Amino acid sequence: MSMTIGTILTNALLVLPDRVVPGTVVLRGTVIAEVQTGRSHLPGALDLEGDHLIPGIVDVHTDNLERQVQPRANARWPSRSAMLAHDAQCAAAGVTTVLDALCLGDLGFDPGRGQTFREGVEDLDALAETGLLKAEHFLHLRCELPAPDMKPALEPVAEHPRVRMVSLMDHSPGIGQYRDMDRYRALRKRQREMTDADVERRIGELLDQRARLREPQRRWLLDRIAHRDLPLASHDDDDVEEVARNAADGIRISEFPVVMAAAKAARALGLEVIAGAPNIVRGGSHSGNVAAADLVREGAVDALASDYVPAALLEAAWRCAAETGISLPAAVAMVTDCPARMARLGDRGRIAAGLRADLVQVRPLDGLPVPRRVWRAGERVA
Repeated sequence: MSMTIGTILTNALLVLPDRVVPGTVVLRGTVIAEVQTGRSHLPGALDLEGDHLIPGIVDVHTDNLERQVQPRANARWPSRSAMLAHDAQCAAAGVTTVLDALCLGDLGFDPGRGQTFREGVEDLDALAETGLLKAEHFLHLRCELPAPDMKPALEPVAEHPRVRMVSLMDHSPGIGQYRDMDRYRALRKRQREMTDADVERRIGELLDQRARLREPQRRWLLDRIAHRDLPLASHDDDDVEEVARNAADGIRISEFPVVMAAAKAARALGLEVIAGAPNIVRGGSHSGNVAAADLVREGAVDALASDYVPAALLEAAWRCAAETGISLPAAVAMVTDCPARMARLGDRGRIAAGLRADLVQVRPLDGLPVPRRVWRAGERVA
């Protein structure tokens, strides 16, 4: 069903910024024209059967495209097909705005990442204006600071108009997500079928490379993109002093802090904090780091991102409302309004007159939220 001027969605539980109320939403063209309490009995009104109606989900960090490009080890999928599959998964999960988090720079374990980045940008450029994408896509540049190929990868996209966020990453052994060296060694041996000696040699090479490149490339990156005034994020924060340095350098977002102290330090310094929705759904980190639900309970999270599973966002919001002591409107805001504001997309993220008609009809089933219909800019996309 295509949304047209005067479309009425009624008999819904509207998840507004501060409350949940039975009501009706009137759409005209691409925007929300009216938000009303009560039920409409006008002919042609679409009965949502008492389901929840929430704003379209905004995902500021997803690696899901990489999962579509390489669904199995040594099985690379055609990039354009992968982009369309990724887009369809996002829309089906209620994600109407997505920042494709493409990695710039490789630390030697995923040589296909450079190709994924280049082709991903090309595919987005080719598809964005065709009307074929269900969600609206932007770019989140994930810059691997110690990687020798980060700088040449950034230059062609430094001025790209779809870039909405830049994050500064360091996936070196012993750092951030990979603080636990035993876990790191086991992961690398499993991924690349390396011997113990191969892993130790590679660790030494990466640490030497980090010592040479991380700091000069960090400063170069900050200087190179300063004129664009983009939202900047740190990544996998595990050190309070590093959080303070990030804040001093104009970084305003702490993405996926791996210890409670780093998250609290970020909040104390006025940084916004992003946590991983899969961490909420799974009940903990896949890397053995801090549980995101504990961060939410401590009031140390502003937004959730899907990281690697788009469907995790909606479920994580419902779980937060059920398990962490926050309200459903507050939980939904972590996947709608808050990430929209982070990405400086002020025209979406809430159910309010004048904002873009990005909406998701949700029916909880035994506590699991199921998206039933999805609209982007007034048009039904799922």
